[in-house]
Amino acid sequence: MKKISVMIPCFNEEENVKQICYAVKQILETELNQYDYEILFIDNDSSDKTRDYIRELCSENSNVKAIFNAKNFGQFNSPYYGMCQTTGDCTITMCCDFQDPVEMIPKLVKEWEKGYKIVCAIKATSKENKIMRFLRTCYYKVIKKMSEVDQIEHFTGFGLYDRSFIQVLRELEDPTPFLRGIVAELGYKRKDIPYEQQKRRAGKTHNNWFTLYDAAMLSFTSYTKAGLRLATLLGFFTAAISMAIGVVYLILKLIYWDRFVAGMAPILLAVLFLGSVQLFFIGFLGEYVLSINKRIMKRPLVIEEERINFENICETNM
Repeated sequence: MKKISVMIPCFNEEENVKQICYAVKQILETELNQYDYEILFIDNDSSDKTRDYIRELCSENSNVKAIFNAKNFGQFNSPYYGMCQTTGDCTITMCCDFQDPVEMIPKLVKEWEKGYKIVCAIKATSKENKIMRFLRTCYYKVIKKMSEVDQIEHFTGFGLYDRSFIQVLRELEDPTPFLRGIVAELGYKRKDIPYEQQKRRAGKTHNNWFTLYDAAMLSFTSYTKAGLRLATLLGFFTAAISMAIGVVYLILKLIYWDRFVAGMAPILLAVLFLGSVQLFFIGFLGEYVLSINKRIMKRPLVIEEERINFENICETNM
């Protein structure tokens, strides 16, 4: 009997964790009852009652498993690590807040049974804020144009992954994994299925400007060279313009040395402009250096505090 793993990362989701577990369990036991299953929660150091509720769920059903992280290891490391700890023939990843519809699970499995090793759920429409939707669309367009890898637009990671691809993730040894980019770069032939992203069922989103910026910078530094190339080209261009202006200034000064007065304003504006360009690209270069630094240190993705309903702690590994 084939086994389906459903991996659900969570952080302070006390209002959703029980409901999502029951909803997924019902889908698996009614529409996919020919499969064995496991539901794995990986908790990123929640400070509310999320862990208490997960313990209850695990005690009620041995097919529900849990990994509790020792601290919050970020929005990318924890889900990636959780995927690598699943034991099914395929793994489905989804959010705990019901933005990823549980009704999509049978559709994902159906495409997997057709032979697709990766089935991506693509947000064709969304009930999120329209301004945020527009900004996300712009981001996807930009990263797709700048990246050498054909990035997947409006893909959040929600989807199904065959065991063979999960093994690829285990062997990758990337301390700062960006799953969306990895799927686009290293994934097998995939099937994309559109869906409408729902609003959060309850609770508050944990995404903010800083987490979104972190995601954008990780994708840029991992999959684009355009930023560094742009810095080089812009530096060359501004240097050429500055040299030309300097030559013109010198000629005018020699010809009209007794009457030519340029004033300080143009010089001050030029200094401010060049300084701002330099600061911008120094910061951008710093993002690349930071990304390299994290990879060189090779820190573990997460440190576990506790596992529940794992018969053998070594049954899965990174």
